[in-house]
Amino acid sequence: MARLEWDLIEAGHCVHPQRAVRQGASWHRCEFPALVALLRHPERGLILFDTGYSDAFLQATARFPERLYRWVTPVHLGPGQSVRAQLQQRGIGAADIGLVVLSHLHGDHVGGVLDFPDVPLLCSRAAWQDQAARGRLRALSVGLLPALTRDAAPRMGWLESLPEVDLPRPFDAFGRGRDVLGDRSLLAVPLPGHAVGQHGLLFEDAHGRPVFLVADAAWSSAAITDGVPPPRLVTALLGHTGSYRQTLQRLQHIQRQVTGLQLVPAHCGQWRPAATR
Repeated sequence: MARLEWDLIEAGHCVHPQRAVRQGASWHRCEFPALVALLRHPERGLILFDTGYSDAFLQATARFPERLYRWVTPVHLGPGQSVRAQLQQRGIGAADIGLVVLSHLHGDHVGGVLDFPDVPLLCSRAAWQDQAARGRLRALSVGLLPALTRDAAPRMGWLESLPEVDLPRPFDAFGRGRDVLGDRSLLAVPLPGHAVGQHGLLFEDAHGRPVFLVADAAWSSAAITDGVPPPRLVTALLGHTGSYRQTLQRLQHIQRQVTGLQLVPAHCGQWRPAATR
């Protein structure tokens, strides 16, 4: 089975009170990076997991009612901080990316989709259908910005259409996964609760160590270690509280069971690239 090299890119960050993402925490405001994973498969080349913030995100939230998104979660994106700009700084063009996998469709994860106009996309069909069924305000109320994925349907593939595979223990607590590349090197794992159709990615790094990118199933590694979810109001607003908490418990169990596991939430400051800390 192929092993993947990987790296994290911070494509902007938002600011929240700690209490908004961790039950019982303080009201102190903290930065939460929008982490994008760049994966390199030895045969299939470069793959992105999510896309972070971008100029398109700022444009999509410049007017009301979408401006409320940035009022609730202020976003900071400096010049050259979009994932496309940072890839260009590494000598990687948009056309060099072979696939973009979207964990879910919240604006901070799909903000850069339009920066990769010819790249195949992969997400949950359930997530796409849920977004399509919502009007402008109902989409905004759960963190969706359909303008960021406009015209993306022709290049969108569905996770649910991929071959279903058994996940290794103890990851099989999440049921069965999907074989993203057809060689079992990259498995999509359902992570219900935070948003409709949310999936993480499971693979082995170049040294054979397991990596589990868990998107927004938790806001920090500490939340998984401690088993502390966000307040019920937050999880109920965006998704389903019961499912979220069950997912968090399963992640905590996996973290304790798998030696050397690199378990990466998409907004965890501990995983922030050193250059942006």
